[in-house]
Amino acid sequence: MAAAAPAAAAASSEAPEATATAETEAGDEDSREVRVLQSLRGKISKNLLPYLGPNKMRDCFCTINLDQEEVYRTQVVEKSLSPFFSEEFYFEIPRTFQYLSFYVYDKNVLQRDLRIGKVAIKKEDLCNHSGKETWFSLQPVDSNSEVQGKVHLELKLNELITENGTVCQQLVVHIIACHGLPLINGQSCDPYATVSVVGPSRNDQKKTKVKKKTSNPQFNEIFYFEVTRSSSYTRKSQFQVEEEDIEKLEIRIDLWNNGNLVQDIFLGEIKVPVNVLRNDSSHQAWYLLQPRDNGNKSSKTDDLGSLRLNICYTEDYVLPSEYYGPLKTLLLKSPDVQPISASAAYILGEICRDKNDAVLPLVRLLLHHDKLVPFATAVAELDLKDTQDANTIFRGNSLATRCLDEMMKIVGGHYLKVTLKPILDEICESSKSCEIDPIKLKEGDNVENNKENLRYYVDKLFSTIVKSSMSCPTVMCDTFYSLRQMATQRFPNDPHVQYSAVSSFVFLRFFAVAVVSPHTFHLRPHHPDAQTIRTLTLISKTIQTLGSWGSLSKSKSSFKETFMCEFFKMFQEEGYIIAVKKFLDEISSTETKESSGTSEPVHLKEGEMYKRAQGRTRIGKKNFKKRWFCLTSRELTYHKQPGKDAIYTIPVKNILAVEKLEESSFNKKNMFQVIHMEKPLYVQANNCVEANEWIDVLCRVSRCNQNRLSLYHPSAYLNGNWLCCLETSESALGCKPCTAGVPADIQIDIDEDRETERIYSLFTLSLLKLQKMEEACGTIAVYQGPQKEPDDYSNFVIEDSVTTFKTIQQIKSIIEKLDEPHEKYRKKRSSSAKYGSEENPIVGKTS
Repeated sequence: MAAAAPAAAAASSEAPEATATAETEAGDEDSREVRVLQSLRGKISKNLLPYLGPNKMRDCFCTINLDQEEVYRTQVVEKSLSPFFSEEFYFEIPRTFQYLSFYVYDKNVLQRDLRIGKVAIKKEDLCNHSGKETWFSLQPVDSNSEVQGKVHLELKLNELITENGTVCQQLVVHIIACHGLPLINGQSCDPYATVSVVGPSRNDQKKTKVKKKTSNPQFNEIFYFEVTRSSSYTRKSQFQVEEEDIEKLEIRIDLWNNGNLVQDIFLGEIKVPVNVLRNDSSHQAWYLLQPRDNGNKSSKTDDLGSLRLNICYTEDYVLPSEYYGPLKTLLLKSPDVQPISASAAYILGEICRDKNDAVLPLVRLLLHHDKLVPFATAVAELDLKDTQDANTIFRGNSLATRCLDEMMKIVGGHYLKVTLKPILDEICESSKSCEIDPIKLKEGDNVENNKENLRYYVDKLFSTIVKSSMSCPTVMCDTFYSLRQMATQRFPNDPHVQYSAVSSFVFLRFFAVAVVSPHTFHLRPHHPDAQTIRTLTLISKTIQTLGSWGSLSKSKSSFKETFMCEFFKMFQEEGYIIAVKKFLDEISSTETKESSGTSEPVHLKEGEMYKRAQGRTRIGKKNFKKRWFCLTSRELTYHKQPGKDAIYTIPVKNILAVEKLEESSFNKKNMFQVIHMEKPLYVQANNCVEANEWIDVLCRVSRCNQNRLSLYHPSAYLNGNWLCCLETSESALGCKPCTAGVPADIQIDIDEDRETERIYSLFTLSLLKLQKMEEACGTIAVYQGPQKEPDDYSNFVIEDSVTTFKTIQQIKSIIEKLDEPHEKYRKKRSSSAKYGSEENPIVGKTS
């Protein structure tokens, strides 16, 4: 899945409370800001769904949810009881959450999609599954088990004198507020609460007022209950009566969404025993809402199937920049270390259980400091030493190939957009059939017509690719040049290896992958349908083979399927070979390509959201409309549909601030505002992850603008005043300080402190392996004879034991010094978040 995330194999995390901040001591005399960032990376793989009843095939898809908010959706796998999703995700988590949930749906075109089952993992349990591939049994889904949010409650116990002069006790229940209630049908709910005192022989219930259109209702209502009835206990002492009642009574708060004309929807409950007041006459705390009694107990859970997940959750405590200087310096020296296997960056890849964990932050950090090309070249040279057959060059899954894959994803996004997107849009928006497998042909299909359709798309795409060298990013060209030179030196008698060394990356790992999965590379807004995916798969296979066939000058294709071999004969012409070689020559030269570097805008992000231009109304309704937003390094635009002309444009240089918008403005979640020279643009994203990504990239691209605001209005200007400060002038100065901008030296898509913190965490998690590698260096240095115990170090690449040993010593010393401020912060965080506070609510009784 990644992200995500993003890091279940897109990662598990409180997927980062990505922008949550806290203060921590950075020294004896002052305190500095620590950013708490969570991310999720993962992979949704296979799902077995034995169907109850008739043997009916299903069209299944899966969603990832933070509590009940959907943040990621897979493609639909048609007509299968064992759908194989094999999708990766990665995302930052911008808020707190209780559960990371995965819902499996049966797609229904005419009616509402059917939720087959779910896997819900508590945030605190994510660490138990992180980095592991696990089968989870699907659990049934019902409204009584779907809860999120928390309740702020205050209890008091008073003594009262009744009319007949006896003393009894009165329980005072003050329900103050709720926070984080779910959206109902995409909108904020209309919540109310029932407050009950429940005992063996009583169930007294009262109800709050309904709060309209809010997920964070402020109730502030007080209810009174008589705890003891003196007339019922004339033979017992007052002390005994109090003890008995307190032990047996509990307060129950149920949250509901007012359904008006339909049935009210259960939102969650809490149960608090009255005996919490035995030692104190007052009790105030936040409680997490829990599922209702017997929510799923009557349902069978062994017949819904299971879901295989590989998730990684990370929570990073990013310290101020000065803490990371020594570690960054050591890592950035890696390309100059001889041999490269003795460098800190290479050692990180050696000791991490999953090389991808190391590659993601390492590539970003090296790329940020222009050190990636020499490092990738050095590790690729190490790969070449072990390559015996020129036909298998760079076909493995090594540190070198993974680094280059990640580099191409980061720097090649704009290149893919200008090269592939127009044609992919045409393919996805047309309904031309391209199926050429006789077994998969539908009734009425003409295989010859389908071949012509497929050839038309392949030719068009191939022609665009081989003419695109001027758009290839410089860093990719520089890397390809180095790979080409090294391959030629390694296999001097093979005239084709200079081309296959480059084509194995640019065709096999870049263009072919983007064609078959355009949604992953942000080339399409949604997953294509099944027929389009099949078309893209056939095109991808052909393009991939054309690249390798042209570069190797093979006379035969490598297709296993007979129908593909027949189809590929159409392309076995000299012209294709010449075109491929010319293209590979151009992108692997030392000349700077990338004419788009400064003269052309770079695409940064695009997607579908809702906008409301301030002040505009239509028949009394607020003007929220779905629009396609596109952000480049020059401007933010929105369009009615992807590819259509822009309706509205905001030059990036005119952006004065980008901030969240309070939910109370329009009773909508996940809203933010782009404040520019004209009226603010109010935008609603589809979920919290998407909103956070847009705010982050907009802040970064406009961080150096002149006249940026220092104050802003966190709410909207409606009905003649600002809702936040009630100022009546629309031009009134903001009432809240703008959030701190990103450091000026951070590039648009790379936070080097975050990446260095991630590397520190990986070294910390792999200290045992680092220790074993250190011991192996000592063994090799001291004992030069036959290796008696190869298992201790045979899995490590140690070319120079002395240099490697020194590097490991430096790593351990730096990690030990970084441990101290991290430990200080953890202690301060744990002591400051009192159990029962809003940050650390009480987990109440569950059934």
